[in-house]
Amino acid sequence: MDAYRVEPGTKIRLSDHDSAACSPGDRADKGARKMEKLAMALYDLQERLYAEHRHKVLIILQGMDTAGKDGTIRHVFRHMNPQGVRVACFKKPTQPEADHDYLWRVHMQTPGAGEIVIFNRSHYEDVLIQRVHRMVPKNVWSRRYDHINAFERMLAEEGTTIIKFFLHIGYAEQKKRLLERLENPDKQWKLRPEDAAERKLWPAYAKAYEAVLERTSTPWAPWYIIPADHKWYRNLVISTIMVATLKGLDIKRPKAQFDLSDFQLD
Repeated sequence: MDAYRVEPGTKIRLSDHDSAACSPGDRADKGARKMEKLAMALYDLQERLYAEHRHKVLIILQGMDTAGKDGTIRHVFRHMNPQGVRVACFKKPTQPEADHDYLWRVHMQTPGAGEIVIFNRSHYEDVLIQRVHRMVPKNVWSRRYDHINAFERMLAEEGTTIIKFFLHIGYAEQKKRLLERLENPDKQWKLRPEDAAERKLWPAYAKAYEAVLERTSTPWAPWYIIPADHKWYRNLVISTIMVATLKGLDIKRPKAQFDLSDFQLD
């Protein structure tokens, strides 16, 4: 976990982080066997979390286009019970959402007791897209880092465990994945007209993400920079961090609320 965690106050240059990194000795087939064990551990931990109805867990996924946010959700959380897991996506605000402060719609989606919520993109779009596309002045987006830190601290102090994953994909790997979508009729629906234009803004997005990682990785809501060029390794690292974090919560199955000896069946 420590290898990918961003310590508070760390200066970040994404070029210093290998998006294609794997641990020595790791291979896709070996990783698949590890993933099965981790998936079953996550199933057990999530079942206990839901039954105990005490902890709240918020997972935030951010990354460049094609970094694998959807794929992470499909593979890492595939064995969890849908009763206790929910995905929230944040796209262009609706008119009622735009009429409120930018965190209003986010707060409504945070997890309740016993729930795991996954943000597929998040409130960080308001210091990423809005910064890169100059949708608001600098004096507006620059103060939002402090807003976000305070918001997440409040959630943490009220019992929410927050884990934030930046899926770090390389420039060449993104091109490869976009071409795969273009050439595969089954994946063409994922393409958007603006994808090519957004790719040209890669340096600006990299700079914006570096600022996010530097200014909003906190003790109560840490960021992890996850190498995402190899999908299997991305899933393995995230699953490992998830299992370790949930185990650290010491979640216990609740005991029956009545004397089981009184439970008689005809």
